[in-house]
Amino acid sequence: MPPKNNPLKLNKLQLKTLTLLQQLARYPESSTTDAATGEVTISTFPNPHGNHFHLGDAVVMSKDASGLKNEAVWTALARKGLAISSFPMALKLTPAGVAYDVGKIAEILHRSDH
Repeated sequence: MPPKNNPLKLNKLQLKTLTLLQQLARYPESSTTDAATGEVTISTFPNPHGNHFHLGDAVVMSKDASGLKNEAVWTALARKGLAISSFPMALKLTPAGVAYDVGKIAEILHRSDH
């Protein structure tokens, strides 16, 4: 039987936020990885300009990022074992949070085709 998509039943806002956090976790400018635990601390969050902002090699529409500054979303991700919240200063993604399959919601990361 194939693995179930979204086994933790994250809602759309939680999935979008986790997608953005996973993207932030890929870049040393915004995150630090603890080699011993596999946790990734994210302490630098993007500032939108106009209707979008840049996350590494991707562009994200501001409307898709409302969860990055939403304490309830951070709390939900922590409750499901995907993150450790220090709202509003930093968030640690657990190894489960780094590896969680966000599925098609990852399409909010717009990349150049050239």
